[in-house]
Amino acid sequence: MKKIPCNSHMHRSSRFLKKSAALILTVLLVSGTLAGCGKKDAGVSSPGSGSSAKEVTLNEVAHSIFYAPMYVAIEEGYFKEEGIDLTLVTGFGADKTMTAVLTDEADIGFMGSESTIYTYAGDTQDYVVNFAQLTQRAGNFLVSRTPVENFSWDMLKGTDVLGGRAGGMPEMVFEFILKKNGIDPKADLNIDQSIDFGSTAAAFSGGQGDFTVV
Repeated sequence: MKKIPCNSHMHRSSRFLKKSAALILTVLLVSGTLAGCGKKDAGVSSPGSGSSAKEVTLNEVAHSIFYAPMYVAIEEGYFKEEGIDLTLVTGFGADKTMTAVLTDEADIGFMGSESTIYTYAGDTQDYVVNFAQLTQRAGNFLVSRTPVENFSWDMLKGTDVLGGRAGGMPEMVFEFILKKNGIDPKADLNIDQSIDFGSTAAAFSGGQGDFTVV
């Protein structure tokens, strides 16, 4: 992984953070409207009118630094300024986040697109719709138990890796990268898929695995 000095890109990162927060804000505004379709929202008025804010529950798949722009938007009060009373809940897994949306415990699910595909393929009548892409890449890291210099993917051969649940986005992305680098996920290493992605870091800290995806 190429390392970039923080000081040389501080201004660029600041601009990116502001733009990302604004994008998330816009997306959630749109989604709030969609969640209200077909419902009577008496007492909920447009932003800035002085009336009560629209309550929106957002269930995120995991609490991660990767979603920092959204947290900044919440802490800086961007949502309140737009008339949105946002409640953030961590689902600890795409399956749990999807369940929260399907059972009306959440208005919006913040997760990978694979869950909506699985739900749709299962002939669910009240399926959910992907309406916005908020990240360009998977925000996962491969962490080693011991210091590694001059990393190469061949170092993973014969090791134990905590990858997350089978069929989850972190595990699928990891296997895709392994194949691109000539590593057979099934034959060249042992990937533990018995631990959900939200618990891999804790399991790794407890002594399991040579590497983990976080």
